[in-house]
Amino acid sequence: MGALFTPNKLLLIAGPCCIESLELCRTVADVLANLQRKHADKLTVVFKGSFDKANRTDVKSPRGLGLERGLEVLAAVRREFNLPVTTDIHLPQQAKAVSDVCDVIQIPAFLCRQTDLLKAAAETDRAVSVKKGQFLSPFDMQFVVEKLQYFGAKEIWLIERGTTFGYGNLVVDMRSFPIMRQTDCPTLFDATHSLQMIGNGTKVTGGDRRFFQPLAQAALASGAQGLFIETHPHPESAWSDQATQLPLEQLPTAIEKCLKIWECARAMED
Repeated sequence: MGALFTPNKLLLIAGPCCIESLELCRTVADVLANLQRKHADKLTVVFKGSFDKANRTDVKSPRGLGLERGLEVLAAVRREFNLPVTTDIHLPQQAKAVSDVCDVIQIPAFLCRQTDLLKAAAETDRAVSVKKGQFLSPFDMQFVVEKLQYFGAKEIWLIERGTTFGYGNLVVDMRSFPIMRQTDCPTLFDATHSLQMIGNGTKVTGGDRRFFQPLAQAALASGAQGLFIETHPHPESAWSDQATQLPLEQLPTAIEKCLKIWECARAMED
């Protein structure tokens, strides 16, 4: 399997937070496929969706369609829209089934140091994307990379998603991008999870999507080589992350603005 990431294209991982239905995923994938066609010379699009939101605050909150049905939806998106797909795993035994469908296996931020999970992902032939834990410095991600390489991973992506700052807030240290790029792994910015306000004493994670564009553009100017964006046609009615998912209708314009910043940043590096 050849590398999905190429340095001359912006890597975009995008899709709904939770796989709610095949209809929802088709709606989002259609917009993403159009973006891929329009910007084929400078954009690589990967569709994402979670089959299980395993860390919901409220035990009664919907978690998703589950492994089997979720993978069926991802396989349909991959087949119908000709897009590579990714989802996150929470248990080592999920890696094989996910790798049979997905092009990329994602490791959640809270689990980025779990050796057995990293080992299971690395031993597939798929690219592995790892969210930097909210509790880790960017310097610590070199040890995550070392684990994955030790177990045979060939393509590793690192994703910055903010660092815990006191209670209920995240900050993004723009130094993270040049620091993590020292691992020689593509480094991306999770532009929607970084907007979260977690642990606010309620059963629903808050956030503020108004800051999506300035943070995304700042990350690209600082050396990020891709973006991770959760997007939904109607975020207010989404099963999860209602406060931070980007409205789908805003995505094309947002990406075009981000591409301009990314192109300027690349020109400065050359």
